[in-house]
Amino acid sequence: MPIRKYKPTTPGRRNASVNTHAEVTKRTPEKSLLRPLNKKGGRNNQGKITVQGRGGGHKRRYRVIDFKRTKDDMAATVIGIEYDPNRSCHIALVEYEDGIRRYILAPVGIAPGDTVLSSKKAIEPNPGCCMPIEFIPTGLTLHAVEFEPGKGAKICRSAGVGARLTNREGQWATLVLPSGELRQVSIRCRATIGQVGNTDHQLVKLGKAGRNRWLGRRPKVRGMAMSHHDHPLGGGEGRSKGGREPASASGTKSKGGRTRQRGKASDARILRRRKSRRYGQLKL
Repeated sequence: MPIRKYKPTTPGRRNASVNTHAEVTKRTPEKSLLRPLNKKGGRNNQGKITVQGRGGGHKRRYRVIDFKRTKDDMAATVIGIEYDPNRSCHIALVEYEDGIRRYILAPVGIAPGDTVLSSKKAIEPNPGCCMPIEFIPTGLTLHAVEFEPGKGAKICRSAGVGARLTNREGQWATLVLPSGELRQVSIRCRATIGQVGNTDHQLVKLGKAGRNRWLGRRPKVRGMAMSHHDHPLGGGEGRSKGGREPASASGTKSKGGRTRQRGKASDARILRRRKSRRYGQLKL
């Protein structure tokens, strides 16, 4: 049972659940692929807070993930599936025939002893195998998809997600993203076969505020409760919003406001925008 629910023995245990990480087979990380991860606390290089609600949390080390998959036509054996504190999905440690070890995102169905492959040519579309989209059969679910050829995977990297390849037309392939967006990417972009693993991640309920603090998430303060120096909705006598639409501390519109920059070159590649829970199908 991947999700374990607790009995309400205390207020913090009521409605709380944890992921048992049943797919994980390797407990200790590969030392050669670890890097130090310094805490920023939501601050930039000038010491100014640019991201609200960050700070604290458990000490972590970064696992170097191979998002480019450039070791072509060399089989790699899966040594084990590991937990990664820096992302929602699990990662797989693979060893190539020349002895080099690397981390990749662990898709659904992969297990220790399996063989994965990456190539510039057409190969067998097994889970964990990587190749250009022009050689992938339509209808398959993909993850770790590149936006630009050779730049490394940028989309569909979190737990349980996957993009469906619907068709190819000329130099462009059409993908249905998890958000519902219909988008074109170059057929020369690489993608990995399968759905990202740890699909039960979204079912976990933290249950208490302390678990948020362990993850480095600080309490949220309403903008209306702040000073007008700190938030666009702050200040004024009583509970006044200042006569403007909801926004973040930096002034970015929230609750459905358009945040994408107009006139971007990639606008032509978006065939249908994502679906919003509040407003339904968004317009281009």
